[in-house]
Amino acid sequence: MDNPTTPQPPSIDKIKDSMRATWMAGDFGVVARTISGAADEFIGRLDLPPSPCHLLDVACGTGNLAIPAAKRGAAVTGVDIAPNLLVQARERAAAEGLTITFDEGDAEALPYPNASFDVVVTMFGAMFAPRPELVASELARVLKPGGLLAMANWNPASFSGKMFRLGAQHTPPPPGIAPPVLWGDEATVRVRLAPDFSNITTELIPIDFDMPFDAAGCVDFFRTYFGPTQMAFNRLDAASQSTFAAELEALWSGDNVSPAPAAHTLIRNEYLQVVATRT
Repeated sequence: MDNPTTPQPPSIDKIKDSMRATWMAGDFGVVARTISGAADEFIGRLDLPPSPCHLLDVACGTGNLAIPAAKRGAAVTGVDIAPNLLVQARERAAAEGLTITFDEGDAEALPYPNASFDVVVTMFGAMFAPRPELVASELARVLKPGGLLAMANWNPASFSGKMFRLGAQHTPPPPGIAPPVLWGDEATVRVRLAPDFSNITTELIPIDFDMPFDAAGCVDFFRTYFGPTQMAFNRLDAASQSTFAAELEALWSGDNVSPAPAAHTLIRNEYLQVVATRT
């Protein structure tokens, strides 16, 4: 009798192809607009060096960090794995009259020489790359000695952390892939950055999800526009989709602090802000 074989995990190329498809699904630009104010505040808290300051936004999406950084006078480059998001980022920059370079690229293999940038930032982006040790190494590699790293990462205890955990219960990630929200765990971040960074500081920053829908409307919004949620639903059969939707709705409803939950949802979310210096 043949011995049963353990299924082999997908290759890293297949994982990357799936990641790209995930972030190209839906329309992340619609989601990004709901947190653009928090991105402006994130850039505003940073002590950017005087011009010429060369800044890289890793996993830049539609430009939520790149645009306010350019408005502050930085020479900005954005890089992302999803080309359709870069199209939106270029359109946003052009509408603002800003000159920003947006490149297609991978946070685990950034297409830039060593020590190219004074500042590297990433907000809810690089944390999703599947191999965090490569991400940390690449963030360090492209920074000049003494350069500034600033990350905004969903933390495990946050509402977003709970939403990602629920998604992983229904559509588990490939074997060996660490949960992205570990980038929002202070102890884990310090271990990952310690080889190449000093003066590592962390702070939990509040961020609201303020949505003009009830809980069911919020689930529908993310299912329509947020690639990871849309793709999770697409991998499930009809019955499992119904169960997943009901559980997501219960999560949104349970954390809603709006005084008018029938027409409005207000979630007190949070993320871990990480600031460090390249050694």
